[in-house]
Amino acid sequence: MTALGTGSGESRWIPPTRPGLRKIPPYWYPYSTYAKQRWIGREILEIVSTEFRDRSMEYYRYALESGVTTLNRKIAKPTTIVRDGDLMENVVHRHEPPVTSTPVQVIFEDKEREFIVVNKPGSIPVHATGRYFKNTLIEILTSDFGYEKVYSVNRLDRLTSGLMILPTSAACARDFANEFLGGTVQKEYVARVRGEFPEGEVTCEEPLLTVDRQMGLNIVHPEGKHAKTIFNRIRYDAHTNSSVVHCKPVTGRSHQIRVHLQYMGYPIANDPVYSDVEIWGEACGKGGVDLVINDEREAPTPTPPTHLKDAIANGNPESLAKDGEAGRILLPRETGEDIGMGSPVPLSDQAVGIISSLRNMKDKSEDWGRWKDVVFRAKAPLRPPHYALKPPPARNRKRKGKAEFVNESLNTFKKGAPSTATIHPSPAPTPEVVTPVSTPPIEDQLTEETVHLDEPKQLSTDEALQRAKELVDEPVPLIEDGQIYCPDCYLPLHPDPKPEKLYIFLHALRYTTSLGSYETEMPEWSHPEFTWDLS
Repeated sequence: MTALGTGSGESRWIPPTRPGLRKIPPYWYPYSTYAKQRWIGREILEIVSTEFRDRSMEYYRYALESGVTTLNRKIAKPTTIVRDGDLMENVVHRHEPPVTSTPVQVIFEDKEREFIVVNKPGSIPVHATGRYFKNTLIEILTSDFGYEKVYSVNRLDRLTSGLMILPTSAACARDFANEFLGGTVQKEYVARVRGEFPEGEVTCEEPLLTVDRQMGLNIVHPEGKHAKTIFNRIRYDAHTNSSVVHCKPVTGRSHQIRVHLQYMGYPIANDPVYSDVEIWGEACGKGGVDLVINDEREAPTPTPPTHLKDAIANGNPESLAKDGEAGRILLPRETGEDIGMGSPVPLSDQAVGIISSLRNMKDKSEDWGRWKDVVFRAKAPLRPPHYALKPPPARNRKRKGKAEFVNESLNTFKKGAPSTATIHPSPAPTPEVVTPVSTPPIEDQLTEETVHLDEPKQLSTDEALQRAKELVDEPVPLIEDGQIYCPDCYLPLHPDPKPEKLYIFLHALRYTTSLGSYETEMPEWSHPEFTWDLS
């Protein structure tokens, strides 16, 4: 058994090798889906800009005008209205964020009962979501480990590490899902939290509610679902003023452990969402948020880059339109009215402020202003050449977003191979900042016989602007020295993140089910000798 306390049961701790990054070269990806009920009767630009926040309003508008999105096989414009039964297809140049190079571990396999037990590193999402596809647990298990099919009955948050039981057959998946629905699965986690957590057993039974789907934000709310978590302190570290805590969620709500710990005043120490005082204030969510309803909204106002401050001083940085532009109707994301659109209850002023702060933080980190300055001078279409998609089977609702190009070479590149992920180890003691890279034009990479995934080329600021000059007559001013852009979609590329910033101190330690009881080793950050980099 894995030791939880400080007694003689703990083995001698050996500091692990510093992790690196697993990176995927960018690639063109086709996506298709039928219109969801909540999309019917709305403009397509409004839908994509409120449903998703991976990219800016400018990007979504320009992408639509580039013809990358179709409705019923016809090119859709930003103002196209979505109707019931519409087939929406889209092509995007996918830049998957890097994840940790710490390998996925298959710690047990039962071929007869058709399931596997894995240890998922933090930073890797379970299944395809947002910008992640190849760097997901499901894809890694199929591409790197050779499993034909694995089923995720439950899931761990992308930032959470730890144990997962994954059926390899539909029959086992159905039986295991029924166990979760029946509440018979016993789950145990370990977390490192801020402050000195009280000794003894502590139970939190506050109801939880998801109030913003874009940011995945959950709060304690009387209209939420019942949730119960039992906590026990393992140890307290006075040097970092943090505690290692054993967590036993009796229910399985989204972000349950993270929100319950925050509510009690002991948020997970490195949680970028629930432990940031700049977002939640000095109390950092202790005791919950104010629930007094407020209907006022303001547009997100991220701090613009220095080179854009003058250009947007009198306008909304989310909008390309100039003040007073005739016929221009601001969309919900530009006015802030989309905040709360996905919430099942009216929001308070504090809740609106928290959501706005989270969105502004994300927008600022992506630095979309640079993309706007370059791409709108280049006027290049955001799609690969000869990108036509194969028609789907009639009303194929089971395809779940999977589409294929008519050009089989593009499909081959999209699907890739187990060797497509490149591991970039981080040197000690300080990880080197690696210059981001991007993919050369797709037609330059493909041959009739094979697809080469060599180190992609990149554009410097001067090169990006030179390409823009070739397409427009007016001179383009220098944006910023050293900034790198994607040569296919002009996305501003950023230095690699520190691997230590890609996970939180929350780990699924042990699951007890009808299939047996399985556990991992304690995470390295839970040990007394662990040195926490607070920079």
